[in-house]
Amino acid sequence: MALLMLVRYVALRTALGGAQVLGVVVVVFLVAALLPGDAAVTIAADDADPERIARLRHALGLDRPLLDQLGGRLGGLANGDLGTSAISGRPVSELLSAAMVPTVTLTLLALAVLIPIALLLGVTAAVRRGGRVDRAISWLTVALYAVPEFALAIVVVAVFAVWLGWFAPTAIGASGPLLAQPDLWLLPVAVLVVRPVCSLSRLVRSSMITSLESEYTRHTLRLGVPMRRVVWRHALPGSITPAVQQLARVSDWLLGGVVVVEAVFALGGLGQVLVGAVSSRDVPLLLGLVVLFSLITVSVNLLADIAAFSLNPVARDAR
Repeated sequence: MALLMLVRYVALRTALGGAQVLGVVVVVFLVAALLPGDAAVTIAADDADPERIARLRHALGLDRPLLDQLGGRLGGLANGDLGTSAISGRPVSELLSAAMVPTVTLTLLALAVLIPIALLLGVTAAVRRGGRVDRAISWLTVALYAVPEFALAIVVVAVFAVWLGWFAPTAIGASGPLLAQPDLWLLPVAVLVVRPVCSLSRLVRSSMITSLESEYTRHTLRLGVPMRRVVWRHALPGSITPAVQQLARVSDWLLGGVVVVEAVFALGGLGQVLVGAVSSRDVPLLLGLVVLFSLITVSVNLLADIAAFSLNPVARDAR
Protein backbone atom coordinates (compact mmCIF):
# COMPACT_ATOMS: atom_id res chain seq x y z
CA MET A 1 0.00 0.00 0.00
CA ALA A 2 2.77 2.43 0.93
CA LEU A 3 4.61 1.66 -2.32
CA LEU A 4 1.45 2.33 -4.34
CA MET A 5 0.95 5.62 -2.49
CA LEU A 6 4.55 6.58 -3.28
CA VAL A 7 4.11 5.79 -7.00
CA ARG A 8 0.91 7.85 -7.19
CA TYR A 9 2.57 10.69 -5.30
CA VAL A 10 5.58 10.69 -7.63
CA ALA A 11 3.31 10.69 -10.70
CA LEU A 12 1.28 13.61 -9.33
CA ARG A 13 4.37 15.60 -8.40
CA THR A 14 5.93 14.93 -11.79
CA ALA A 15 2.83 16.25 -13.58
CA LEU A 16 2.74 19.26 -11.29
CA GLY A 17 6.44 19.86 -11.89
CA GLY A 18 5.91 19.80 -15.64
CA ALA A 19 3.15 22.40 -15.31
CA GLN A 20 5.42 24.56 -13.17
CA VAL A 21 8.21 24.39 -15.75
CA LEU A 22 5.75 25.38 -18.49
CA GLY A 23 4.44 28.30 -16.43
CA VAL A 24 7.94 29.59 -15.69
CA VAL A 25 8.92 29.40 -19.38
CA VAL A 26 5.83 31.36 -20.45
CA VAL A 27 6.32 34.03 -17.79
CA VAL A 28 10.02 34.49 -18.58
CA PHE A 29 9.32 34.68 -22.32
CA LEU A 30 6.68 37.38 -21.83
CA VAL A 31 8.89 39.37 -19.45
CA ALA A 32 11.81 39.16 -21.89
CA ALA A 33 9.52 40.37 -24.69
CA LEU A 34 8.57 43.44 -22.62
CA LEU A 35 12.19 44.46 -22.02
CA PRO A 36 13.55 47.26 -24.22
CA GLY A 37 15.72 46.12 -27.13
CA ASP A 38 16.14 42.67 -28.62
CA ALA A 39 18.78 40.40 -30.10
CA ALA A 40 18.68 42.26 -33.43
CA VAL A 41 19.68 45.52 -31.74
CA THR A 42 22.48 43.71 -29.89
CA ILE A 43 23.84 42.15 -33.08
CA ALA A 44 23.66 45.46 -34.95
CA ALA A 45 25.66 47.10 -32.15
CA ASP A 46 27.25 50.34 -33.41
CA ASP A 47 25.86 49.89 -36.91
CA ALA A 48 22.27 50.41 -35.75
CA ASP A 49 20.80 51.16 -39.16
CA PRO A 50 16.99 50.75 -39.01
CA GLU A 51 16.89 48.74 -42.24
CA ARG A 52 19.62 46.37 -41.03
CA ILE A 53 17.85 45.91 -37.71
CA ALA A 54 14.60 45.17 -39.56
CA ARG A 55 16.35 42.54 -41.70
CA LEU A 56 17.89 40.97 -38.60
CA ARG A 57 14.53 40.87 -36.85
CA HIS A 58 12.98 39.16 -39.86
CA ALA A 59 15.82 36.64 -40.03
CA LEU A 60 15.48 35.88 -36.31
CA GLY A 61 11.69 35.71 -36.47
CA LEU A 62 11.32 38.62 -34.05
CA ASP A 63 8.85 40.42 -36.33
CA ARG A 64 6.26 37.66 -35.97
CA PRO A 65 3.32 38.04 -33.54
CA LEU A 66 4.28 37.36 -29.94
CA LEU A 67 1.96 34.37 -29.58
CA ASP A 68 3.41 32.80 -32.73
CA GLN A 69 6.92 33.19 -31.33
CA LEU A 70 5.83 31.68 -28.02
CA GLY A 71 4.12 28.75 -29.76
CA GLY A 72 7.23 28.07 -31.79
CA ARG A 73 9.43 28.11 -28.68
CA LEU A 74 7.10 25.81 -26.76
CA GLY A 75 6.81 23.43 -29.71
CA GLY A 76 10.58 23.16 -29.96
CA LEU A 77 10.96 22.60 -26.22
CA ALA A 78 8.26 19.91 -26.29
CA ASN A 79 10.34 18.06 -28.90
CA GLY A 80 13.50 18.43 -26.86
CA ASP A 81 14.92 21.13 -29.14
CA LEU A 82 16.29 24.08 -27.18
CA GLY A 83 16.87 26.01 -30.38
CA THR A 84 19.80 28.12 -31.53
CA SER A 85 21.33 31.10 -29.81
CA ALA A 86 20.20 34.32 -31.48
CA ILE A 87 23.59 35.94 -30.85
CA SER A 88 26.20 33.25 -31.47
CA GLY A 89 24.21 31.01 -33.81
CA ARG A 90 25.36 27.94 -31.87
CA PRO A 91 22.92 25.34 -30.51
CA VAL A 92 21.69 26.25 -27.04
CA SER A 93 22.26 22.69 -25.82
CA GLU A 94 25.91 22.97 -26.82
CA LEU A 95 26.36 26.25 -24.95
CA LEU A 96 24.67 24.90 -21.83
CA SER A 97 26.68 21.67 -21.88
CA ALA A 98 29.95 23.59 -21.97
CA ALA A 99 28.87 25.96 -19.19
CA MET A 100 27.50 23.24 -16.92
CA VAL A 101 30.93 21.78 -16.13
CA PRO A 102 32.17 24.57 -13.82
CA THR A 103 28.69 25.10 -12.37
CA VAL A 104 28.15 21.44 -11.50
CA THR A 105 31.70 21.21 -10.12
CA LEU A 106 31.13 24.24 -7.92
CA THR A 107 27.73 23.01 -6.71
CA LEU A 108 28.97 19.50 -5.85
CA LEU A 109 31.96 20.91 -4.01
CA ALA A 110 29.65 23.23 -2.07
CA LEU A 111 27.35 20.34 -1.10
CA ALA A 112 30.34 18.18 -0.10
CA VAL A 113 31.45 20.94 2.28
CA LEU A 114 27.98 22.07 3.37
CA ILE A 115 26.47 18.79 4.57
CA PRO A 116 29.15 17.64 7.07
CA ILE A 117 29.70 21.14 8.47
CA ALA A 118 25.97 21.76 8.95
CA LEU A 119 25.48 18.36 10.62
CA LEU A 120 28.47 18.87 12.89
CA LEU A 121 27.43 22.37 13.96
CA GLY A 122 23.79 21.36 14.45
CA VAL A 123 24.58 18.26 16.47
CA THR A 124 27.19 20.06 18.59
CA ALA A 125 24.79 22.90 19.38
CA ALA A 126 22.01 20.44 20.25
CA VAL A 127 24.17 18.32 22.54
CA ARG A 128 25.48 21.44 24.31
CA ARG A 129 22.17 23.32 24.18
CA GLY A 130 22.02 26.31 26.50
CA GLY A 131 25.79 26.38 26.96
CA ARG A 132 28.48 28.70 25.65
CA VAL A 133 29.15 26.60 22.57
CA ASP A 134 25.47 26.58 21.64
CA ARG A 135 25.18 30.34 22.11
CA ALA A 136 28.36 30.97 20.11
CA ILE A 137 27.16 28.82 17.20
CA SER A 138 23.71 30.43 17.30
CA TRP A 139 25.17 33.94 17.31
CA LEU A 140 27.58 33.14 14.48
CA THR A 141 24.96 31.51 12.26
CA VAL A 142 22.46 34.34 12.74
CA ALA A 143 25.12 36.97 11.98
CA LEU A 144 26.46 35.25 8.85
CA TYR A 145 22.98 34.43 7.56
CA ALA A 146 22.26 38.15 7.29
CA VAL A 147 25.13 38.72 4.83
CA PRO A 148 24.13 38.37 1.14
CA GLU A 149 26.38 36.36 -1.17
CA PHE A 150 27.50 39.28 -3.34
CA ALA A 151 28.59 41.35 -0.32
CA LEU A 152 30.41 38.41 1.26
CA ALA A 153 32.10 37.61 -2.06
CA ILE A 154 33.43 41.14 -2.39
CA VAL A 155 34.77 41.12 1.18
CA VAL A 156 36.36 37.69 0.76
CA VAL A 157 38.07 38.70 -2.50
CA ALA A 158 39.32 41.96 -0.98
CA VAL A 159 40.79 40.23 2.09
CA PHE A 160 42.05 36.84 0.92
CA ALA A 161 42.84 37.54 -2.74
CA VAL A 162 43.80 41.20 -2.98
CA TRP A 163 45.20 41.96 0.50
CA LEU A 164 46.70 38.64 1.59
CA GLY A 165 47.25 37.28 -1.92
CA TRP A 166 46.46 33.68 -0.92
CA PHE A 167 44.03 33.01 -3.79
CA ALA A 168 43.33 34.19 -7.31
CA PRO A 169 40.68 36.97 -7.29
CA THR A 170 39.00 35.66 -10.48
CA ALA A 171 39.35 32.85 -12.98
CA ILE A 172 40.11 35.23 -15.87
CA GLY A 173 42.96 33.82 -17.92
CA ALA A 174 42.84 30.42 -16.22
CA SER A 175 42.62 27.19 -18.19
CA GLY A 176 42.12 23.54 -17.39
CA PRO A 177 39.55 21.80 -15.17
CA LEU A 178 38.29 23.81 -12.23
CA LEU A 179 38.58 20.88 -9.82
CA ALA A 180 42.36 20.73 -10.32
CA GLN A 181 42.80 24.38 -9.31
CA PRO A 182 41.84 24.83 -5.62
CA ASP A 183 42.99 28.45 -5.62
CA LEU A 184 40.12 29.18 -8.03
CA TRP A 185 37.28 27.32 -6.27
CA LEU A 186 38.04 27.55 -2.54
CA LEU A 187 36.79 31.14 -2.17
CA PRO A 188 33.64 30.66 -4.31
CA VAL A 189 32.72 27.50 -2.40
CA ALA A 190 33.26 29.26 0.92
CA VAL A 191 30.95 32.09 -0.15
CA LEU A 192 28.33 29.64 -1.43
CA VAL A 193 28.09 27.50 1.70
CA VAL A 194 28.01 30.19 4.42
CA ARG A 195 24.30 31.00 4.37
CA PRO A 196 23.06 27.44 3.67
CA VAL A 197 25.23 26.13 6.52
CA CYS A 198 23.56 28.63 8.85
CA SER A 199 20.00 27.64 7.92
CA LEU A 200 20.63 23.89 7.75
CA SER A 201 22.57 23.72 11.02
CA ARG A 202 19.80 25.58 12.85
CA LEU A 203 17.25 23.07 11.56
CA VAL A 204 19.45 20.12 12.53
CA ARG A 205 19.86 21.61 16.01
CA SER A 206 16.11 21.99 16.46
CA SER A 207 15.35 18.46 15.24
CA MET A 208 18.17 16.96 17.31
CA ILE A 209 16.93 18.63 20.50
CA THR A 210 13.48 17.13 19.90
CA SER A 211 15.02 13.69 19.36
CA LEU A 212 17.33 13.94 22.38
CA GLU A 213 14.41 14.89 24.63
CA SER A 214 12.20 12.04 23.39
CA GLU A 215 11.33 9.16 25.69
CA TYR A 216 13.01 6.69 23.33
CA THR A 217 16.37 8.49 23.62
CA ARG A 218 16.08 8.86 27.38
CA HIS A 219 15.31 5.16 27.74
CA THR A 220 18.35 4.31 25.58
CA LEU A 221 20.56 6.39 27.87
CA ARG A 222 19.09 4.70 30.94
CA LEU A 223 20.15 1.36 29.46
CA GLY A 224 23.75 2.54 29.60
CA VAL A 225 24.33 3.21 25.90
CA PRO A 226 27.14 5.79 25.52
CA MET A 227 26.02 9.33 24.71
CA ARG A 228 28.08 9.48 21.51
CA ARG A 229 26.39 6.34 20.16
CA VAL A 230 22.95 7.61 21.15
CA VAL A 231 23.56 10.91 19.33
CA TRP A 232 24.94 9.53 16.07
CA ARG A 233 23.20 6.14 15.81
CA HIS A 234 19.78 6.83 17.33
CA ALA A 235 18.94 10.55 17.65
CA LEU A 236 20.42 11.83 14.38
CA PRO A 237 18.73 9.34 11.98
CA GLY A 238 15.38 10.09 13.60
CA SER A 239 15.79 13.84 13.11
CA ILE A 240 17.32 13.85 9.65
CA THR A 241 14.05 13.93 7.65
CA PRO A 242 13.41 17.70 7.99
CA ALA A 243 17.05 18.33 7.13
CA VAL A 244 16.73 16.31 3.91
CA GLN A 245 13.77 18.41 2.80
CA GLN A 246 15.59 21.60 3.77
CA LEU A 247 18.59 20.40 1.75
CA ALA A 248 16.38 20.45 -1.37
CA ARG A 249 15.54 24.09 -0.71
CA VAL A 250 19.22 24.74 -0.07
CA SER A 251 20.04 23.20 -3.46
CA ASP A 252 17.63 25.68 -5.06
CA TRP A 253 19.35 28.42 -3.11
CA LEU A 254 22.74 27.25 -4.39
CA LEU A 255 21.51 27.67 -7.96
CA GLY A 256 20.76 31.32 -7.28
CA GLY A 257 23.99 31.76 -5.36
CA VAL A 258 26.03 30.20 -8.15
CA VAL A 259 24.78 32.90 -10.56
CA VAL A 260 26.09 35.63 -8.25
CA VAL A 261 29.31 33.88 -7.29
CA GLU A 262 30.22 32.98 -10.88
CA ALA A 263 29.68 36.59 -11.92
CA VAL A 264 31.97 37.88 -9.14
CA PHE A 265 34.72 35.29 -9.65
CA ALA A 266 34.33 35.06 -13.47
CA LEU A 267 34.16 31.26 -13.44
CA GLY A 268 32.45 30.99 -16.82
CA GLY A 269 29.56 28.72 -15.80
CA LEU A 270 25.81 28.92 -16.20
CA GLY A 271 25.70 32.06 -14.08
CA GLN A 272 27.75 34.03 -16.58
CA VAL A 273 25.76 32.54 -19.45
CA LEU A 274 22.55 33.73 -17.78
CA VAL A 275 23.91 37.25 -17.31
CA GLY A 276 25.00 37.35 -20.94
CA ALA A 277 21.67 36.00 -22.21
CA VAL A 278 19.70 38.65 -20.31
CA SER A 279 21.96 41.55 -21.32
CA SER A 280 21.94 40.54 -25.00
CA ARG A 281 18.21 39.62 -25.06
CA ASP A 282 19.12 36.16 -26.34
CA VAL A 283 15.67 34.63 -25.77
CA PRO A 284 16.41 31.06 -26.97
CA LEU A 285 19.44 30.83 -24.67
CA LEU A 286 17.51 32.42 -21.81
CA LEU A 287 14.63 29.96 -22.18
CA GLY A 288 17.08 27.06 -22.32
CA LEU A 289 18.55 28.19 -19.02
CA VAL A 290 15.08 28.59 -17.53
CA VAL A 291 14.12 25.05 -18.56
CA LEU A 292 17.37 23.66 -17.14
CA PHE A 293 17.06 25.49 -13.81
CA SER A 294 13.37 24.62 -13.52
CA LEU A 295 13.95 20.93 -14.20
CA ILE A 296 16.77 20.83 -11.64
CA THR A 297 14.59 22.52 -9.02
CA VAL A 298 11.62 20.22 -9.61
CA SER A 299 13.82 17.09 -9.67
CA VAL A 300 15.73 17.98 -6.50
CA ASN A 301 12.56 18.68 -4.57
CA LEU A 302 10.95 15.46 -5.81
CA LEU A 303 14.00 13.41 -4.79
CA ALA A 304 14.02 15.08 -1.38
CA ASP A 305 10.36 14.21 -0.83
CA ILE A 306 11.00 10.59 -1.84
CA ALA A 307 13.97 10.43 0.54
CA ALA A 308 11.88 11.92 3.35
CA PHE A 309 9.20 9.29 2.69
CA SER A 310 11.80 6.52 2.82
CA LEU A 311 13.30 7.86 6.04
CA ASN A 312 9.89 8.12 7.69
CA PRO A 313 9.66 5.14 10.08
CA VAL A 314 5.88 4.94 9.77
CA ALA A 315 5.95 4.76 5.97
CA ARG A 316 8.88 2.36 6.00
CA ASP A 317 7.19 0.00 8.46
CA ALA A 318 3.96 0.11 6.43
CA ARG A 319 5.83 -1.33 3.46
